[in-house]
Amino acid sequence: MDYVYEVGDIVRLKKPHPCGSSEWEILRVGADFRLKCLGCGHMIMVPRTMVEKNTRGLQKKNP
Repeated sequence: MDYVYEVGDIVRLKKPHPCGSSEWEILRVGADFRLKCLGCGHMIMVPRTMVEKNTRGLQKKNP
């Protein structure tokens, strides 16, 4: 499935974070993504390819 990623969207990834949450808020989009865990608030930078490969769902931000 081909997703269009935007800042503010919530992405569900395949593997959960150690805190137990699988949902991440997108804070930055580009060659790398900055993601914030919705469970504990931890922020990470990951390559776009990793996010595209491991996405299991995308919830668009409210307008």
